[in-house]
Amino acid sequence: MKRNQHVVPHPQGWAVKAAGATNPTKVLGTQRAAIETARGIAKNQGSEMLVHGENGRIRERNTYGPDKCPPKG
Repeated sequence: MKRNQHVVPHPQGWAVKAAGATNPTKVLGTQRAAIETARGIAKNQGSEMLVHGENGRIRERNTYGPDKCPPKG
């Protein structure tokens, strides 16, 4: 099942959390480590990775599967 992967702030650092999940997949000490983990999962599933800032707002989004709306050109 394809589920977008979110990198979100966590009390122990940064968490990788699948969309709709109540518990994180993994908690890491740095945002960089969480992004690398989330990117690997998203590439494997062909889904999206969304990186949230410390304020909780999405600051980056990457698609690793077939894009339903590719840009023209």
